[in-house]
Amino acid sequence: MFIHNFKYAFKTLFRNKMLIFWTFAFPIILGTFFNMAFSNIENSEKLDIINIAIIDDTDFQNNEMFKEAFKTLSDEKNEDRLFDTKYTSEEQAKELLDNKEIIGYVKLKEQKPKVVIATNGINETILKYVTEEITQTSEIVKDISETEIKKEISAGNYNIDYEKIYKDIVEMTENQEAKIENISSNNLSYTMIEFYTLIAMACLYGGILGIATINQNLPNMSSNGKRVSVSPTSKGTVILSSVLASYITQLIGLALLFIYTVFVLKVDYGNNLPLIIGLGLAGSLAGLTIGIAIGTLLKTNDNVKTGIVISVTMLGCFLSGMMGITMKYIVDKNVPIVNKINPASMITDGFYSLYYYDTLDRYFFNIASLLIFAVIMIAISYFSLRKQTYEEL
Repeated sequence: MFIHNFKYAFKTLFRNKMLIFWTFAFPIILGTFFNMAFSNIENSEKLDIINIAIIDDTDFQNNEMFKEAFKTLSDEKNEDRLFDTKYTSEEQAKELLDNKEIIGYVKLKEQKPKVVIATNGINETILKYVTEEITQTSEIVKDISETEIKKEISAGNYNIDYEKIYKDIVEMTENQEAKIENISSNNLSYTMIEFYTLIAMACLYGGILGIATINQNLPNMSSNGKRVSVSPTSKGTVILSSVLASYITQLIGLALLFIYTVFVLKVDYGNNLPLIIGLGLAGSLAGLTIGIAIGTLLKTNDNVKTGIVISVTMLGCFLSGMMGITMKYIVDKNVPIVNKINPASMITDGFYSLYYYDTLDRYFFNIASLLIFAVIMIAISYFSLRKQTYEEL
């Protein structure tokens, strides 16, 4: 009987055009619009290579820190290089700046850098910041070197290995260069944030399927529910098989969305495919149980219940950053409890944890939160169904 009812529920769901639209078509359509609207914005936010000049004099040649740092940041083999650097005399640098061929130049005088710019802007600020970072690192390396030399002398070792100290300085320089690498193309990903919320929306739209499933088995909502109520078959078996059919239907829709965004829209979700699938499974379960809970709690028609699920879903996605990427931060800062109980925020936060963090602690916390949320919704639905009685049908 379980298999028979599962097949029946599965066929019924696929024959419902409204359900198929919201579950299968709408997320794909919205994803297409996201790709059209946000991809150009993201590309425009990436930092262009900045044209600068370095005064190539004795002071610069004697400063290994500045030489190595700007060499790495200007390396043409590096796709994320920050600068296109010209090594010139001061007269040539002034001429390039006057002709707007560079945004500024750096001159070392007594090992102290001087940044010369014509106007103030983002690129000019970046040049100043990088120069200051290199200067600070130089001071740190200098202090460490002097300290190490003093330690050697204090220990009675006058045969100091200056070459080793020099290698340590170079190593520290390389480590510092990694900190000021241009990673703007990775971090300013508006499109990825929007697609995270799109996946969250697709998961929560499973609530529409949950409503359809529960309505099919409630005697006051459908003729099929009346037949179920008077049949000798276990009501739990019928509802469980119907819920399973809805869950699998939802996962098919989510899989199609992933396939479309990855292979057609070229969205890169990263290399953690099993973890992404796990997040989708947990998120879909949470979405489905929202619909089941609403379907059992509210004694109203199918359209009203569907409208409530859509409204709750869109509100949750809005608070998690769908209509503005700063909204999630604002909510987290001012009313953090909202996103703690918002399943859309749990899903997007799970994606963020995979994208930004080296550990999986936060990811598994979100998975656990989604599963707990689903259990709570199921418990609410169960006790609500047990209390329902019907004087006449």
